Amino acid sequence: MKTLDRPLDEDERAFADFAEIRDWSAIAGPNNNDSGPKVVRAIVERVTSATDWQPWPLAQGEEIDRAVASWGFTTKRNSTIIVFPGMAFADAKNSGWCAYDIEPGDIADAEAGLDAHWPAHFELARKYFGEPTYVGDDSQPGFLDEWGPGAGSDKRHLATWLLPGAHLRLFSTKPTNSPLTPAVGVSYAVYIN
Repeated sequence: MKTLDRPLDEDERAFADFAEIRDWSAIAGPNNNDSGPKVVRAIVERVTSATDWQPWPLAQGEEIDRAVASWGFTTKRNSTIIVFPGMAFADAKNSGWCAYDIEPGDIADAEAGLDAHWPAHFELARKYFGEPTYVGDDSQPGFLDEWGPGAGSDKRHLATWLLPGAHLRLFSTKPTNSPLTPAVGVSYAVYIN
């Protein structure tokens, strides 16, 4: 197993960006399987009307693919935020701890790494969003469905914060042998109502 342990700077900038959204319902769109230019243009219109985030530009002559169902934005803190009609997440590739190239004998080490690094992510989220609505881990009876049906599936840790028009989920991926989990880390997303 290999690991990376980076500062949480990118996550902190993204949390600050998320915390500035007064009402996520202004960003919400029909949460269905639609995709293509019309969906992307609607996302861009909603996000730029509700935030100061800048949409990724299209190169001259570039077309939006029919399969695209999300779009990226750059914030004033230089975060990259990917927005779907019903979800947003930060593309924070260089932040926090992760383990990868996990082999069957590495599961306990991957769990220990998540347990050691979860508190820093959790405290960072508390700094921006206050006390969570829910917090739990896979050692608790009923964890799988306690927050909502299947919410704990494939998770080792889970915390949620209710936001106006959305909720933030902070979670870690549960490492398993069957099927073998190739990588784990702490992630988060805003689920827009």
